Amino acid sequence: QVQLVESGGGLVQPGGSLRLSCAASGFVFISYDMSWYRQAPGKERELVASITSPSGNTNYADSVKGRFTISRDNAKNTVDLQMNSLKPEDTAVYYCNARHRLFRSVDYWGQGTQVTVSS
Repeated sequence: QVQLVESGGGLVQPGGSLRLSCAASGFVFISYDMSWYRQAPGKERELVASITSPSGNTNYADSVKGRFTISRDNAKNTVDLQMNSLKPEDTAVYYCNARHRLFRSVDYWGQGTQVTVSS
């Protein structure tokens, strides 16, 4: 049974930091590129950051470059998103995604974790 379980969301003040984590199970983690997406109320889901396998190449949305860092631990089957200098516009539900590095139509989603940036 495939599972992607996100954790680490919450309420944080502008300028603060949060670290999201996604624990994966039920599939061969190293065969999948991993990504974080987010969806704010009334907006479409957007790609935030991705990290490939096995090379570990990363890609970021322009809006988060220099503030967010994606990383993966292939031994623990986890992917993290370190978010610094958070802004109110980062408020969204953040989703973990796994997409097979060869068979791109094979992908899985987590249930999402809420991040709210507000004073």
